[in-house]
Amino acid sequence: MRGLIGEDILTEEGEFIINMGPQHPSTHGVLHLKIWLDGETVKRIQPNLGYIHRSIEKMSESLSYRNFIFATSRMDYLAAHVNNEACALTVEKGLQLEVPQRAKVIRTILSELTRLQSHQLWWGCTGLDLGGVTPFFYAFREREAIMEIFEETCGARLTQNYMVPGGIMYDVHPNFQKRVKDVMIQIKGKFEEYDNIMTGNVILENRLKGVGYLSKEDALSYGVTGPTARASGLSCDLRKSNPYSAYDQVQFDEILDTGGDCYARYMVRMREMRQSVSIIEQLIDNIPEGDFQAKTKNVIKLPKGEFYQRVETPRGELGVFIVSDGAASPYRIKYRSPGFSNLSALPIMAKGGKIGDLVAIMATIDLVIPDIDR
Repeated sequence: MRGLIGEDILTEEGEFIINMGPQHPSTHGVLHLKIWLDGETVKRIQPNLGYIHRSIEKMSESLSYRNFIFATSRMDYLAAHVNNEACALTVEKGLQLEVPQRAKVIRTILSELTRLQSHQLWWGCTGLDLGGVTPFFYAFREREAIMEIFEETCGARLTQNYMVPGGIMYDVHPNFQKRVKDVMIQIKGKFEEYDNIMTGNVILENRLKGVGYLSKEDALSYGVTGPTARASGLSCDLRKSNPYSAYDQVQFDEILDTGGDCYARYMVRMREMRQSVSIIEQLIDNIPEGDFQAKTKNVIKLPKGEFYQRVETPRGELGVFIVSDGAASPYRIKYRSPGFSNLSALPIMAKGGKIGDLVAIMATIDLVIPDIDR
Protein backbone atom coordinates (compact mmCIF):
# COMPACT_ATOMS: atom_id res chain seq x y z
CA MET A 1 0.00 0.00 0.00
CA ARG A 2 1.00 3.59 -0.52
CA GLY A 3 0.76 6.43 1.96
CA LEU A 4 -0.24 10.05 1.51
CA ILE A 5 3.23 11.07 0.39
CA GLY A 6 4.13 7.88 -1.43
CA GLU A 7 5.81 5.92 1.36
CA ASP A 8 5.14 2.20 1.69
CA ILE A 9 2.75 1.41 4.53
CA LEU A 10 2.93 -2.26 5.46
CA THR A 11 0.19 -4.01 7.38
CA GLU A 12 1.55 -5.54 10.56
CA GLU A 13 0.35 -8.86 11.89
CA GLY A 14 -2.92 -8.45 13.78
CA GLU A 15 -3.79 -5.14 12.12
CA PHE A 16 -7.23 -4.63 10.65
CA ILE A 17 -7.89 -1.98 8.02
CA ILE A 18 -11.30 -0.36 7.62
CA ASN A 19 -12.59 2.48 5.47
CA MET A 20 -14.71 5.27 6.94
CA GLY A 21 -16.42 7.08 4.11
CA PRO A 22 -16.76 8.46 1.62
CA GLN A 23 -20.43 7.69 2.34
CA HIS A 24 -20.22 6.92 6.06
CA PRO A 25 -22.94 8.80 7.99
CA SER A 26 -20.57 9.79 10.79
CA THR A 27 -18.30 11.84 8.55
CA HIS A 28 -19.07 15.42 7.52
CA GLY A 29 -19.04 15.76 3.79
CA VAL A 30 -17.33 13.47 1.32
CA LEU A 31 -14.18 12.41 3.16
CA HIS A 32 -12.51 9.02 3.13
CA LEU A 33 -10.50 7.85 6.13
CA LYS A 34 -8.38 4.72 5.89
CA ILE A 35 -7.92 3.43 9.43
CA TRP A 36 -5.45 0.88 10.75
CA LEU A 37 -6.81 -0.82 13.88
CA ASP A 38 -5.50 -3.14 16.56
CA GLY A 39 -8.78 -4.47 17.84
CA GLU A 40 -10.75 -1.26 18.44
CA THR A 41 -7.64 0.88 18.96
CA VAL A 42 -6.63 3.28 16.21
CA LYS A 43 -3.00 2.83 15.21
CA ARG A 44 -2.89 5.27 12.30
CA ILE A 45 -5.16 7.15 9.90
CA GLN A 46 -4.78 8.19 6.29
CA PRO A 47 -7.26 10.88 5.10
CA ASN A 48 -7.99 10.74 1.37
CA LEU A 49 -9.41 13.87 -0.26
CA GLY A 50 -10.58 14.90 -3.69
CA TYR A 51 -14.13 13.53 -3.83
CA ILE A 52 -15.66 17.01 -4.01
CA HIS A 53 -12.84 18.97 -5.65
CA ARG A 54 -14.16 21.62 -8.06
CA SER A 55 -11.02 23.65 -8.88
CA ILE A 56 -12.41 26.82 -7.31
CA GLU A 57 -9.00 28.55 -7.33
CA LYS A 58 -8.60 28.10 -11.09
CA MET A 59 -12.22 29.09 -11.65
CA SER A 60 -11.59 32.28 -9.67
CA GLU A 61 -8.67 33.16 -11.93
CA SER A 62 -11.01 33.17 -14.94
CA LEU A 63 -13.50 35.55 -13.31
CA SER A 64 -13.44 39.30 -12.74
CA TYR A 65 -12.57 40.88 -9.40
CA ARG A 66 -16.28 41.28 -8.75
CA ASN A 67 -17.37 37.80 -9.73
CA PHE A 68 -14.62 35.63 -8.25
CA ILE A 69 -15.74 36.56 -4.74
CA PHE A 70 -18.91 34.51 -5.04
CA ALA A 71 -17.10 31.29 -5.93
CA THR A 72 -15.90 31.17 -2.33
CA SER A 73 -19.48 30.82 -1.08
CA ARG A 74 -19.21 27.21 -2.26
CA MET A 75 -16.12 26.39 -0.19
CA ASP A 76 -17.14 26.62 3.45
CA TYR A 77 -20.83 26.96 2.71
CA LEU A 78 -21.55 27.58 6.41
CA ALA A 79 -19.39 30.73 6.32
CA ALA A 80 -20.28 32.25 2.95
CA HIS A 81 -20.54 35.81 4.31
CA VAL A 82 -17.10 35.56 5.92
CA ASN A 83 -15.50 33.97 2.86
CA ASN A 84 -16.91 36.70 0.61
CA GLU A 85 -15.74 39.37 3.05
CA ALA A 86 -12.19 38.00 2.95
CA CYS A 87 -12.13 38.31 -0.84
CA ALA A 88 -13.65 41.79 -0.81
CA LEU A 89 -11.11 42.95 1.80
CA THR A 90 -8.24 41.65 -0.36
CA VAL A 91 -9.49 43.52 -3.42
CA GLU A 92 -10.01 46.66 -1.31
CA LYS A 93 -6.47 46.36 0.01
CA GLY A 94 -5.16 46.24 -3.55
CA LEU A 95 -7.25 49.25 -4.56
CA GLN A 96 -6.45 51.08 -1.29
CA LEU A 97 -10.20 51.61 -1.06
CA GLU A 98 -11.80 52.96 2.11
CA VAL A 99 -15.06 51.18 2.95
CA PRO A 100 -17.90 53.26 4.47
CA GLN A 101 -18.42 52.75 8.21
CA ARG A 102 -21.99 51.64 7.65
CA ALA A 103 -20.81 48.78 5.47
CA LYS A 104 -18.11 47.79 7.98
CA VAL A 105 -20.60 47.50 10.83
CA ILE A 106 -23.16 45.59 8.74
CA ARG A 107 -20.42 43.23 7.54
CA THR A 108 -19.38 42.51 11.13
CA ILE A 109 -22.95 41.86 12.28
CA LEU A 110 -23.50 39.45 9.39
CA SER A 111 -20.18 37.71 10.05
CA GLU A 112 -21.14 37.10 13.68
CA LEU A 113 -24.60 35.89 12.69
CA THR A 114 -22.77 33.52 10.34
CA ARG A 115 -20.58 32.32 13.22
CA LEU A 116 -23.64 31.75 15.38
CA GLN A 117 -25.57 29.71 12.82
CA SER A 118 -22.44 27.70 11.99
CA HIS A 119 -21.74 26.90 15.64
CA GLN A 120 -25.39 25.98 16.17
CA LEU A 121 -25.27 23.53 13.27
CA TRP A 122 -22.02 22.13 14.69
CA TRP A 123 -23.64 21.73 18.13
CA GLY A 124 -26.65 19.91 16.72
CA CYS A 125 -24.52 17.66 14.50
CA THR A 126 -22.18 16.84 17.39
CA GLY A 127 -25.14 15.62 19.40
CA LEU A 128 -26.36 13.63 16.40
CA ASP A 129 -22.95 12.08 15.78
CA LEU A 130 -22.78 10.95 19.42
CA GLY A 131 -26.24 9.43 19.40
CA GLY A 132 -28.49 12.28 20.56
CA VAL A 133 -31.21 13.27 18.09
CA THR A 134 -32.84 16.02 20.19
CA PRO A 135 -29.98 18.62 20.04
CA PHE A 136 -30.16 18.62 16.25
CA PHE A 137 -33.76 19.88 16.28
CA TYR A 138 -33.10 22.39 19.06
CA ALA A 139 -30.11 23.84 17.20
CA PHE A 140 -32.06 24.24 13.97
CA ARG A 141 -34.78 26.16 15.78
CA GLU A 142 -32.43 29.12 16.43
CA ARG A 143 -30.41 28.61 13.27
CA GLU A 144 -33.57 28.89 11.18
CA ALA A 145 -34.30 32.32 12.69
CA ILE A 146 -30.86 33.53 11.56
CA MET A 147 -31.28 32.04 8.09
CA GLU A 148 -34.54 33.93 7.71
CA ILE A 149 -32.66 37.18 8.44
CA PHE A 150 -30.15 36.31 5.71
CA GLU A 151 -32.96 35.56 3.30
CA GLU A 152 -34.73 38.84 4.03
CA THR A 153 -31.45 40.78 3.76
CA CYS A 154 -30.12 39.46 0.47
CA GLY A 155 -32.55 36.87 -0.88
CA ALA A 156 -30.39 33.83 -0.12
CA ARG A 157 -30.03 31.59 2.92
CA LEU A 158 -26.77 29.67 2.43
CA THR A 159 -24.63 31.18 -0.35
CA GLN A 160 -25.51 34.83 0.16
CA ASN A 161 -23.17 36.64 -2.28
CA TYR A 162 -23.75 39.91 -0.42
CA MET A 163 -20.21 41.27 0.05
CA VAL A 164 -18.78 43.30 -2.83
CA PRO A 165 -15.61 45.40 -3.27
CA GLY A 166 -16.35 48.65 -1.48
CA GLY A 167 -18.99 47.41 0.94
CA ILE A 168 -22.24 45.47 0.58
CA MET A 169 -24.37 44.88 -2.50
CA TYR A 170 -27.34 46.88 -1.22
CA ASP A 171 -28.60 48.28 2.06
CA VAL A 172 -30.17 46.13 4.75
CA HIS A 173 -33.90 45.58 5.03
CA PRO A 174 -35.78 48.20 7.14
CA ASN A 175 -36.73 45.36 9.50
CA PHE A 176 -33.11 44.22 9.93
CA GLN A 177 -32.34 45.73 13.33
CA LYS A 178 -35.57 44.61 14.98
CA ARG A 179 -35.28 41.05 13.70
CA VAL A 180 -31.64 40.74 14.76
CA LYS A 181 -32.41 42.03 18.27
CA ASP A 182 -35.34 39.63 18.59
CA VAL A 183 -33.17 36.68 17.54
CA MET A 184 -30.44 37.66 20.02
CA ILE A 185 -33.02 37.63 22.82
CA GLN A 186 -34.22 34.24 21.63
CA ILE A 187 -30.72 32.73 21.49
CA LYS A 188 -29.60 34.13 24.85
CA GLY A 189 -32.63 32.52 26.44
CA LYS A 190 -31.66 29.12 25.05
CA PHE A 191 -28.01 28.84 26.19
CA GLU A 192 -29.09 27.37 29.53
CA GLU A 193 -31.24 24.90 27.65
CA TYR A 194 -28.28 23.88 25.50
CA ASP A 195 -26.20 23.29 28.62
CA ASN A 196 -28.93 21.24 30.28
CA ILE A 197 -29.31 19.02 27.23
CA MET A 198 -25.66 18.51 26.29
CA THR A 199 -22.93 20.32 28.20
CA GLY A 200 -23.59 18.80 31.63
CA ASN A 201 -24.73 15.47 30.26
CA VAL A 202 -22.67 12.68 31.82
CA ILE A 203 -22.74 10.63 28.62
CA LEU A 204 -21.39 13.57 26.59
CA GLU A 205 -18.66 14.24 29.16
CA ASN A 206 -17.57 10.60 29.10
CA ARG A 207 -17.43 10.64 25.31
CA LEU A 208 -15.43 13.90 25.09
CA LYS A 209 -13.23 14.36 28.15
CA GLY A 210 -9.69 13.10 27.71
CA VAL A 211 -10.39 12.14 24.08
CA GLY A 212 -8.54 13.44 21.02
CA TYR A 213 -5.83 15.37 22.83
CA LEU A 214 -3.95 18.01 20.83
CA SER A 215 -1.13 19.89 22.54
CA LYS A 216 -0.47 23.58 22.01
CA GLU A 217 2.87 22.74 20.40
CA ASP A 218 1.28 20.30 17.94
CA ALA A 219 -1.49 22.75 17.12
CA LEU A 220 1.14 25.35 16.24
CA SER A 221 3.26 22.86 14.32
CA TYR A 222 0.37 21.65 12.17
CA GLY A 223 -0.97 25.15 11.50
CA VAL A 224 -4.23 24.46 13.30
CA THR A 225 -6.38 27.57 13.79
CA GLY A 226 -9.81 28.56 15.06
CA PRO A 227 -11.61 26.96 18.01
CA THR A 228 -9.63 23.74 17.53
CA ALA A 229 -6.36 25.61 18.21
CA ARG A 230 -7.78 27.86 20.94
CA ALA A 231 -8.98 24.76 22.80
CA SER A 232 -5.29 23.81 23.06
CA GLY A 233 -4.35 27.20 24.52
CA LEU A 234 -3.09 28.74 21.26
CA SER A 235 -4.11 32.39 20.92
CA CYS A 236 -4.98 32.91 17.25
CA ASP A 237 -8.21 34.91 16.98
CA LEU A 238 -7.65 37.30 14.07
CA ARG A 239 -10.56 39.45 15.21
CA LYS A 240 -8.33 40.37 18.16
CA SER A 241 -4.80 40.21 16.76
CA ASN A 242 -5.53 41.69 13.31
CA PRO A 243 -8.95 43.36 13.54
CA TYR A 244 -10.79 44.13 10.31
CA SER A 245 -14.18 45.67 9.48
CA ALA A 246 -15.68 46.85 12.81
CA TYR A 247 -13.97 44.43 15.21
CA ASP A 248 -11.81 47.24 16.58
CA GLN A 249 -15.00 48.97 17.74
CA VAL A 250 -16.30 46.22 20.02
CA GLN A 251 -15.26 44.56 23.26
CA PHE A 252 -15.17 40.78 23.43
CA ASP A 253 -13.03 37.98 24.85
CA GLU A 254 -10.88 35.55 22.92
CA ILE A 255 -12.02 32.18 24.23
CA LEU A 256 -9.10 29.96 25.24
CA ASP A 257 -8.94 26.58 26.95
CA THR A 258 -5.91 24.51 27.87
CA GLY A 259 -7.63 21.10 27.94
CA GLY A 260 -6.73 20.25 24.35
CA ASP A 261 -9.33 17.47 24.20
CA CYS A 262 -12.73 17.11 22.56
CA TYR A 263 -14.49 18.58 25.58
CA ALA A 264 -12.29 21.70 25.45
CA ARG A 265 -13.11 22.15 21.76
CA TYR A 266 -16.78 21.77 22.62
CA MET A 267 -16.62 24.36 25.39
CA VAL A 268 -14.70 26.90 23.27
CA ARG A 269 -17.43 26.93 20.64
CA MET A 270 -20.21 27.08 23.22
CA ARG A 271 -18.57 30.10 24.86
CA GLU A 272 -17.82 31.71 21.48
CA MET A 273 -21.54 31.79 20.73
CA ARG A 274 -22.07 34.01 23.77
CA GLN A 275 -19.31 36.35 22.58
CA SER A 276 -20.90 36.57 19.13
CA VAL A 277 -24.19 37.61 20.71
CA SER A 278 -22.33 40.28 22.71
CA ILE A 279 -20.61 41.66 19.58
CA ILE A 280 -23.90 41.87 17.69
CA GLU A 281 -25.65 43.59 20.61
CA GLN A 282 -22.90 46.23 20.76
CA LEU A 283 -23.31 47.03 17.06
CA ILE A 284 -26.94 46.56 16.18
CA ASP A 285 -28.15 49.87 17.68
CA ASN A 286 -25.07 51.73 16.42
CA ILE A 287 -25.18 51.18 12.67
CA PRO A 288 -23.95 54.49 11.20
CA GLU A 289 -25.94 56.37 8.62
CA GLY A 290 -24.46 57.04 5.21
CA ASP A 291 -23.35 55.08 2.18
CA PHE A 292 -23.27 51.30 2.23
CA GLN A 293 -20.84 51.01 -0.69
CA ALA A 294 -17.83 53.01 -1.85
CA LYS A 295 -17.69 54.10 -5.47
CA THR A 296 -15.70 51.77 -7.72
CA LYS A 297 -15.17 51.46 -11.45
CA ASN A 298 -17.38 49.09 -13.40
CA VAL A 299 -14.30 47.09 -14.38
CA ILE A 300 -11.94 46.66 -11.43
CA LYS A 301 -8.24 46.22 -12.12
CA LEU A 302 -5.77 45.75 -9.29
CA PRO A 303 -2.28 47.19 -9.67
CA LYS A 304 0.51 44.72 -10.33
CA GLY A 305 1.59 43.03 -7.13
CA GLU A 306 0.68 40.54 -4.42
CA PHE A 307 -2.09 41.06 -1.89
CA TYR A 308 -3.06 38.95 1.12
CA GLN A 309 -5.86 39.16 3.66
CA ARG A 310 -6.82 36.93 6.59
CA VAL A 311 -10.16 36.63 8.36
CA GLU A 312 -11.51 34.53 11.23
CA THR A 313 -14.14 32.08 9.97
CA PRO A 314 -16.13 29.83 12.33
CA ARG A 315 -13.51 27.12 11.70
CA GLY A 316 -10.36 29.22 11.79
CA GLU A 317 -8.10 31.30 9.58
CA LEU A 318 -9.03 31.82 5.95
CA GLY A 319 -6.35 33.53 3.88
CA VAL A 320 -6.86 34.97 0.39
CA PHE A 321 -3.71 35.49 -1.69
CA ILE A 322 -4.01 37.37 -4.99
CA VAL A 323 -1.27 37.89 -7.56
CA SER A 324 -2.22 40.65 -9.99
CA ASP A 325 -0.68 41.41 -13.35
CA GLY A 326 -2.80 44.53 -13.79
CA ALA A 327 -5.56 42.81 -15.78
CA ALA A 328 -9.27 42.63 -14.99
CA SER A 329 -8.92 39.08 -13.59
CA PRO A 330 -6.50 37.71 -11.00
CA TYR A 331 -3.32 36.19 -12.43
CA ARG A 332 -3.18 33.75 -9.50
CA ILE A 333 -5.38 33.06 -6.50
CA LYS A 334 -4.66 30.85 -3.52
CA TYR A 335 -7.03 30.18 -0.62
CA ARG A 336 -5.58 29.13 2.71
CA SER A 337 -8.54 27.26 4.19
CA PRO A 338 -8.71 26.40 7.91
CA GLY A 339 -10.12 22.90 7.41
CA PHE A 340 -7.09 21.54 5.55
CA SER A 341 -4.64 22.32 8.35
CA ASN A 342 -7.09 21.25 11.05
CA LEU A 343 -7.63 17.90 9.33
CA SER A 344 -3.86 17.36 9.10
CA ALA A 345 -3.74 17.06 12.90
CA LEU A 346 -6.42 14.32 12.99
CA PRO A 347 -3.95 11.38 12.91
CA ILE A 348 -2.17 12.49 16.09
CA MET A 349 -5.46 13.28 17.84
CA ALA A 350 -6.91 9.86 17.04
CA LYS A 351 -3.83 7.67 17.52
CA GLY A 352 -4.20 5.35 20.49
CA GLY A 353 -7.92 6.05 20.87
CA LYS A 354 -10.87 3.83 20.11
CA ILE A 355 -12.76 3.76 16.83
CA GLY A 356 -15.77 5.22 18.65
CA ASP A 357 -13.62 8.13 19.83
CA LEU A 358 -12.79 8.95 16.22
CA VAL A 359 -16.40 9.97 15.60
CA ALA A 360 -16.25 12.35 18.58
CA ILE A 361 -12.93 13.81 17.39
CA MET A 362 -14.26 14.41 13.89
CA ALA A 363 -17.34 16.11 15.35
CA THR A 364 -15.35 18.52 17.51
CA ILE A 365 -12.91 19.49 14.72
CA ASP A 366 -15.98 20.73 12.80
CA LEU A 367 -14.85 20.00 9.26
CA VAL A 368 -16.58 21.29 6.13
CA ILE A 369 -15.06 19.15 3.39
CA PRO A 370 -15.64 21.46 0.36
CA ASP A 371 -13.50 24.02 2.22
CA ILE A 372 -10.66 21.47 2.26
CA ASP A 373 -10.99 20.14 -1.28
CA ARG A 374 -11.88 23.45 -2.98
